[in-house]
Amino acid sequence: MADYEIHEHDVLVIGAGGAGLRAAIEASSQGISVGLVCKSLLGKAHTVMAEGGVAAALANVDAKDGWETHYQDTMKGGKMLNNWRMVQLHAEEAPERVRELERWGAVFDRTKDGKILQRAFGGHTYKRLCHVGDRTGLEMIRTLQDRGVHQGIKVYMECCISRLLKDGDKIAGAFGYYREDGRFVLFKAKAIVLATGGVGKSFSVTSNSWEYTGDGHALAYDAGADLIDMEFVQFHPTGMVWPPGVRGLLVTEGVRGEGGILRNNKGERFMYKYLPEASRKDFAETDEEAKTWVDAILAGQQTEARRPPELSTRDNVARAIYNEVKEGRGSEHGGVYLDISYQDPERVKKKLPSMYHQFKDLADVDITAGPMEVGPTMHYIMGGVRVDADTAESRVPGLFAAGECSGGMHGANRLGGNSLSDLIVFGKRAGAGAADYAKKIESQPTISDEQVREAQEEMEAPFKRPDGKNPYDIAKQLNQIMSTHVGIYREEKDLETGIAKLEELKAQVKLAGIKGTRAYNPGWHLCRDLRNMFICSEAIARSALSRRESRGAHSRLDYTETDDEVWGQVNSAISRDGEAMKLDLTPKPEMPDDLKKLFVKKEPVNA
Repeated sequence: MADYEIHEHDVLVIGAGGAGLRAAIEASSQGISVGLVCKSLLGKAHTVMAEGGVAAALANVDAKDGWETHYQDTMKGGKMLNNWRMVQLHAEEAPERVRELERWGAVFDRTKDGKILQRAFGGHTYKRLCHVGDRTGLEMIRTLQDRGVHQGIKVYMECCISRLLKDGDKIAGAFGYYREDGRFVLFKAKAIVLATGGVGKSFSVTSNSWEYTGDGHALAYDAGADLIDMEFVQFHPTGMVWPPGVRGLLVTEGVRGEGGILRNNKGERFMYKYLPEASRKDFAETDEEAKTWVDAILAGQQTEARRPPELSTRDNVARAIYNEVKEGRGSEHGGVYLDISYQDPERVKKKLPSMYHQFKDLADVDITAGPMEVGPTMHYIMGGVRVDADTAESRVPGLFAAGECSGGMHGANRLGGNSLSDLIVFGKRAGAGAADYAKKIESQPTISDEQVREAQEEMEAPFKRPDGKNPYDIAKQLNQIMSTHVGIYREEKDLETGIAKLEELKAQVKLAGIKGTRAYNPGWHLCRDLRNMFICSEAIARSALSRRESRGAHSRLDYTETDDEVWGQVNSAISRDGEAMKLDLTPKPEMPDDLKKLFVKKEPVNA
């Protein structure tokens, strides 16, 4: 008898957030066997922390909205480095994916005539975010989870995958363990969908939960896939800064979308001076003009007034807050003030219930009576597994990816709300692509005993070093390196120092040891997570060093300009070369002429 469980499926989905659930639902609907692995309990995915809304051009509030404008906004927000085809599919299909959620039972906030209500968000031309108060991600997970469970998808909870297994060059399965008691499990599968989320636990201050250790990125890298655009790490401008125990916890952009105002310790509304010249025309120039826009929101009316400056893109607002704090104009605890208390308290509680309770319960702050303290927090990585836009397949046959662990969709900077629609658009496509691939394979691929033995030995190795390096100490040092040398602002000497320190510290991962048994042993789990975190951290740092310009979420102090002629034409691509990490610069996909026309400025017609 093998000392591990064995399960067989046509498609195995790793990750049970919005992308993973939607992929599993789609694959299962095609009549094949689907397994769904989740690192935590089902329903506790990171998607529930996405609060503000799901971006889709339904045009329920602003009738002028359409997929073309959503396409333009997303490409501009990503500084034109996005995979144009992914952005097109996303903009075109997001409305139907949202309506599908509605048909499946999702309960959205409503307009007076009963349509799905939409709110404003940074970087979006029109009010586009469909929402459920500030608990949109939670409602999405509830809806998708109910749908998936009723389809009979087999779920493996609190299960971690440590290695993907191959038959020659194609995917054959995965090896992992259950967090509860440490028993091993082998999955045989014709196709695998990675939907494991992001890499936030590599940084000291992050909105990400404990699961976000870059598992999918690292699994794909080890299996032979490319990781693209890893230098683009989004620092959400508004995370909690006090008390220390909740530092980094997300404060939804929905607060600013509902009219929240940013001020420094001098009471100045500072965002006006940080608006880029290229987009200044889209934003209010005075408090009075900004007030006109907010008044229209409060009255539920459309307006031609320009958006408040707080609704600039996330990368720009995060840099602005960072500068205000650095120059001595920050709040008491090292952030700035975000204020929505000028509005009717009952409206604030209705529109932002989670934020009201979050600050009341965790910081003893009543956001209806005074401002919140907020500051940048590592939130999202735009980089991930390079996939085909239409099928979501990587260059490894049988390996698919969707959601935050895939790359290309968001370019150099993601717009708020695009993550939730990304999950359901490409979750569906990944599930369909994996199912189509699996149905073409008549029998399960072969997994060698040697692969399984190596995977098992890798997981057991830390117990052979009971007096080895403490994995928690290594993780803390990793966080310090990334936050100090690869943060919001980057410079060549800092990046080189960071990479050197990562190389030095990486050797200690192989010396990490743990005592006890495999049951209920979080230190053992961290020993494996560290490998994934180091792969992602090194990929981020090396990609950041290579890109000698500032673009979107990648800000260089030594290369402050954006270079469209050179760096606007290439994506960084990380791949494994033996035991070394290889970096290439690959041409970005060429946008077709009919879509290029959307970005040509129209000359005014003479009267």
